[in-house]
Amino acid sequence: MTHTPIIPLLIPLIAAFLILITKRYGFKVGQTISLLSIIALILVSILALIDITSTEEVLVYKLGNWEAPFGIVLVLDSLSILMVSITSLLAFGALWYAISEKIDKEGVHFHSLFQLQIFGLNGAFLTGDIFNLFVFFEILLLASYSLLLHGKAQGRTKAGLHYVIINLIGSTLFLFAVGTLYGVLGTLNIADMAYKVSLLDSENISVVAAAGLLLLVVFGLKSAMFPLYLWLPSAYGKTSAPVAALFAIMTKVGLYAIIRVHGTIFGENAGELAYYYIPWVLNIGLITLALATFGVLASKEIRNQVAYLVLTSVSILLIAIGINSPDALGGAIYYMIHSTFLAAGFFLVADVIIKARTTGYFDKQMPIFKEAIIIGSLFFMFAVAVAGLPPLSGFFGKIMILSASLEHTHTAIILSTVLISSLLIIIALSKSGSAIFYDTTLDVEPLDEYKLSKSTLASIFFLFLFAPLLVIFANPITEFTNTIAANLFDTSKYITTVINIEEVIK
Repeated sequence: MTHTPIIPLLIPLIAAFLILITKRYGFKVGQTISLLSIIALILVSILALIDITSTEEVLVYKLGNWEAPFGIVLVLDSLSILMVSITSLLAFGALWYAISEKIDKEGVHFHSLFQLQIFGLNGAFLTGDIFNLFVFFEILLLASYSLLLHGKAQGRTKAGLHYVIINLIGSTLFLFAVGTLYGVLGTLNIADMAYKVSLLDSENISVVAAAGLLLLVVFGLKSAMFPLYLWLPSAYGKTSAPVAALFAIMTKVGLYAIIRVHGTIFGENAGELAYYYIPWVLNIGLITLALATFGVLASKEIRNQVAYLVLTSVSILLIAIGINSPDALGGAIYYMIHSTFLAAGFFLVADVIIKARTTGYFDKQMPIFKEAIIIGSLFFMFAVAVAGLPPLSGFFGKIMILSASLEHTHTAIILSTVLISSLLIIIALSKSGSAIFYDTTLDVEPLDEYKLSKSTLASIFFLFLFAPLLVIFANPITEFTNTIAANLFDTSKYITTVINIEEVIK
């Protein structure tokens, strides 16, 4: 049995312990271990992605060699390895920036917590059962609590407290849902649960449906969908830039859980419960997009505005999931890649703007800073990409999702909401860019304290690079994302591989 599925978990976990053990030898050693760990994780995940793409296999790793559903399994398929690859590349960009700007030195345990965060994220993407999904959620949340408070900044403790409380409530609801499903189905393995739901008798349908909706609430909290999104702007807007960049993947964990758990358990083979959650996802996605757009317009500070932009990307992905077609889901996966890297990079740009300008508030006139041309160019590039303007990847992702919506019964409201939101976001970013780079005062000397290093600039360009690459290689990438989407709709291969049965009863 191949050990590939467990390697993305072992690398960050071992690195976290090594960093703690070697702490006595100096901070530089921890930095080196952390960087080497992320580079190794990138190599492993990319090689596994290439292998899975060529073979279209579903690899099942049986911990303790116990057969599913009795034992714990890790499942490596095209979607899970794609998410692991995105996480590792994103972590590299965020870590590069943290080291370049010396943000990692603001706390002694930054690198070990960073690695534990990666461990929790990869575990959530690779696990094959719901209980261990809960376990990995808790691991990544525990690491994120400390990372969110890393360093000193006004309002960070208050934002962290809200973040902790709302996630503790979500964890409690998660356990209630898991306990209910186990009581009815007698299993927590995702594939086995899907098989059991296909055989479910009518008297238990309502109980399972209620537990499924409770799980949707939990995953919705993780992905920050309405009305559970209020924690995101303050948490992402107050934490340090590299942590906020890494957190760009956190909302995608909730979306991944909806796609994986609900899409598998309540897929086309679920009888009366087949896709019963979809109308909720679509309607909530539309509401979240409207409110997130108002948040972008109303923001008075650059980091808060970028946080609301993360929320708009989450909303568009929820809408794509709610359209419930292979084409829409393929577009959603493409857009997920785009939005994760661009949102992360935009947080880094926002941090550079604040350091160079000494404030991120739009209503405060400040003198022009010497590197305004370079930083302004960075802002312009990310603004164009995030707003979804051609020729960058955000435009193509939205086009794919909107094209898929043309056959939906609610196509008019989907098109109007997404297009109006995009227009308002363009207006908001134009206004904030003008306030930062053109509405300046000449009453004092130009600011020259902050120096934008080549290393910092390179880390930001690294994350931006994925926008043009997604366009240049759009054909093979969309073929890949469409293949993933088709496999997600036809869950029989996933189920039969994990629980080793010959045929899924329909």
